[in-house]
Amino acid sequence: MPNTSASSAITVPSAARHAEGVSNDEFRAALSRLASGVVLVTAQEPPLDPDDPSAPAGEDVGMTATAFMSVSLDPPLVLVSLRNGSRMDDLLDEQPLWSVSVLSESQRHIAGRFAMKGRVSDRLLFADIPYLRGEYSGAPLVGGALATLECRTEQRVPAGDHTLVIGRVLTARMPSAEGGPLTYFRGRYRQLG
Repeated sequence: MPNTSASSAITVPSAARHAEGVSNDEFRAALSRLASGVVLVTAQEPPLDPDDPSAPAGEDVGMTATAFMSVSLDPPLVLVSLRNGSRMDDLLDEQPLWSVSVLSESQRHIAGRFAMKGRVSDRLLFADIPYLRGEYSGAPLVGGALATLECRTEQRVPAGDHTLVIGRVLTARMPSAEGGPLTYFRGRYRQLG
């Protein structure tokens, strides 16, 4: 007998379901209804050869994230969720210092640029974006962001196909008070209001 309740609005063949009964599509559809703030997570790769001053410096790396949240006030901790095997996940496994820029509604182009699949090198992505370097992390902090944080990894927690990276906040600044936050809702960047 088919299930006709309101909670089963999306019908998925049983082969696509997990043992617990929810499918990937059902899970994505349900959580797309949760509005999230949008941040740019950045870090600087270590130099290729730290003992050789003439060796090339490491490249800046950036990633758009919506799975970012405050964890604790004392000590100040935040969490970002990274897909296993992503460039940022691999980098933050070896580089403990990273930064977060909370993007404003006028920075949609930055979010889209760093979220592209099959994108060009990170060096080119940063080319025309105004930023300052964090004093502790050395990572780019986006100009015009609503807030910027520099963090040091305290803990990495495996969680399914992602890693939860918990970072201690070393600096917190509010470089811009203009505009509202950039949000992500139902698969699109949005503005409040």
